[in-house]
Order: sequence, then C-alpha cells, then structure tokens
Amino acid sequence: MRNLTFRQLRAVQAILASGKIVNAAKVLGLSAPAVTIQLRQAEEELGIALFDRTADGMRPTAAGLALVDAAQAIEERLRLLEDQIDAIKGVRTGSLTLGVVSTAKYFAPRLMAAFMKEHPDIEMRLKIGNRAETIANLKSHDVDIALMGRPARDVPVRASAFGDHPLVIIAPPDHPLATARDISKERIARENFLVREPGSGTRISLEIFLSEIPGRLDDLGVEMDSNETIKQAVMAGLGIAFISAHTVAFEVETGRLVILDVQGMPIRRQWFAVIRADRAISPAMATFHDFLMRKGAMYLPLFGKLYPAPGPRAPAEPIS
Repeated sequence: MRNLTFRQLRAVQAILASGKIVNAAKVLGLSAPAVTIQLRQAEEELGIALFDRTADGMRPTAAGLALVDAAQAIEERLRLLEDQIDAIKGVRTGSLTLGVVSTAKYFAPRLMAAFMKEHPDIEMRLKIGNRAETIANLKSHDVDIALMGRPARDVPVRASAFGDHPLVIIAPPDHPLATARDISKERIARENFLVREPGSGTRISLEIFLSEIPGRLDDLGVEMDSNETIKQAVMAGLGIAFISAHTVAFEVETGRLVILDVQGMPIRRQWFAVIRADRAISPAMATFHDFLMRKGAMYLPLFGKLYPAPGPRAPAEPIS
C-alpha cells in the first residue's frame, strides 16, 4: 500500500467524480489508456477491485470509496502543510472554504467581509447549499468549516456555538392572526404551512413543535425548495411558514411580513461552526474560528427589532 502514488489516487478520485474513465482522462489532461493504467496499478497494489465496470459507467466498490476518502484526507493534510510552512516563513496567508446552509446566506457575506477586512491575506470561498448538501460537503472535505443550525450527526464533527438562531412563524400583514396575541399551538396548527424539504433544519424543528398535535405531522404542508420561495408564497397569501428570523428581517422591518405571536415562540436555537472531528486545523481555519467566537454574533440580524412596537392587539381566535 505504501507504493500507491499521488497520480493513482487522483485518477481514482477523477473516475469517481466523473463516472467514466474517458471523462476522468479529460479532467486530468491524460489519455484514457493512461488513466486505465493508473487504476489497474492501484488495484494491483491493494489487491482488490476499486470499481465495478457497468454499462452505465464505473461504480465504486466499498474499497474504492475508502480509497477516495483517504485521498481527500491526504490532499487536505498537504494543504494544511502548505499553510503551516507559510506560517513558519512568516507569510500571513492561507485559504478557507466556508460552507453555509441556505438560511445562513443572509448573514454569511457580511461575516466574511468583516473577517477578510481583518485578514486580507486569507483567501475565502463560499459554498451555499441546503442542510443535506452542506453535510455532504463536510463528508467529502469540500468545505473546511460549515455554518449550520443543527450540527451533523452522521459524520464526526466538532461544533461551536457562536450566536442565537431564533425560529418564528410568519404571515402576510393582512392575515387574520396578524394582530392576535398568545396564539395557541392548537390554533396555529390549523393553518396551512409552507415548509422546506424533509431533513432541513427548520422543518425538523417544526415537526418537533407540532408533534404533540395528533395527526398534524401526517400532512405537514406544501413543500417548497427555498426560503426565498417560501417568503414570496407567504406574501402572496398562500399560507404561513415556520422559518429562521434571520431570513425575514428585511421583510418584517419593511412591513411585507409579520411575525405571529405564538405561544412558545420564538424557538431559540443556536448557530454552530462545524468542523470535521478527524481533520487537522489549518492556521486559516483557527483564525476564522477565533473570529466567529469573538465577533460572529455581531453580524447576525438583530432579533429584537423584528417584533412590532408594543400596543393593543386583538386576542387570538378561540379554538373551535
């Protein structure tokens, strides 16, 4: 196994990513026979097949997936070494890929801008995705640090909280409950909800919130694929939504949406910086993590400003 080469590892990675040897060859700038040789040599060295050859392309075996995971860890360690050598030389540079769930995209750019102003020599890249995509990026080493509301459970991680993450229920300003106080869980459960896809952080929290209402989870609501779509649908009067307050600060402040006064709301969660537990920490990662712990909460939307000024409001509609 010690005779494996970087070329062989990269060939296996490219085949997995592209699905076919000819496609991998194009990515690597090699001929297809050259990539085939690299794969054959790796399989001979390990004594096991790394791919099943099928009519649809190259399908990785368990050994192939394990080798790719090791190859990604090696590349990660080499990137860390480069940062460490630069630090020893006194060069204050580095790179960092930040992954954020879609809810965090409303504050991540301001957070990044503030960090890069303090550390202009650290190059940053941003990858936005839903919860499943962000966890997949952590698994594949495609991001260094991820910002999310619920740390991943199916991959070993270190998670550090850096700020409050309030979850609220929103409605259009002309909704019958817009001026009601202390709306009960039973009453709000009768409304038509607009929800994210299964597995999203806000949907999981909504399911927990409504789990005490018999049968309510059987038909949770109309699924939509983004917070932006949900906000537009709520403004159009298609329903109400359970959503991160940080995604609706602007619309609430401008009067296009209202936050309903529901008993037990807001649900206060936290934002976490998540790093794979099995990876080494580069100087750039450590610097950004320290920045998050010291100043991250400063760049979250101010939740206290989201509620309307205190005043007399109509009581909630009684439960029939």
